[in-house]
Amino acid sequence: MLTAAQTLAFLAAAGVLTATPGPDNLMVLSMGMSRGRRAGMAFGLGCALGCLSHTLLAVAGVSALVAASPLAFGLLKGLGGAYLVWMGVQAWRHAGRASVGGAVDGGASLRQLFAKGLLANAINPKVVLFFLAFLPQFVVAGQGPVAAQLGLLGLLFTAQAALLFGLLGWFSGSVGAWLNRRPAVGPWLDRLAGTVFIGLGLRMIVTR
Repeated sequence: MLTAAQTLAFLAAAGVLTATPGPDNLMVLSMGMSRGRRAGMAFGLGCALGCLSHTLLAVAGVSALVAASPLAFGLLKGLGGAYLVWMGVQAWRHAGRASVGGAVDGGASLRQLFAKGLLANAINPKVVLFFLAFLPQFVVAGQGPVAAQLGLLGLLFTAQAALLFGLLGWFSGSVGAWLNRRPAVGPWLDRLAGTVFIGLGLRMIVTR
């Protein structure tokens, strides 16, 4: 259903965006640094699996648009491209403002931390908008059902997020200390993610 080139391009973009300092991975870092690697991994896994709910919404919403009108799907991709460009510009404007914090929910169990990460991601409206804008950019017309492509892309995103967040939680102490000693790294990671957003958005605006 997905070609190798399609899959590699998607995973490359998704990996850059997942690794860029943001609320989810900074909380994973903070959790791991304050409560240990198991706590960081539990919270990170919850955040990653929260992406499944956004995948279901994207599959249902985009599939309904395709069934109703291919023109509407093209409009969605164009609007999604514009949204990604806006996110990229914001990433450049606010580069480096995120930082690794301290302890988070010191008394919660691993199960509670997992549930908190899951809920925090699942109910975040910004993540819903991101999935509706990001996933359709990698759908290839005529290469199989749109719903199936979106579902596979969402599962790939969830899998790579679970892997990266798990590694982040495991190595949280070392990674957090390294980032805190190198404050100049964060802004460049933000700018890299912003460039990816802008590139994806412009590609879809120009080629749709």
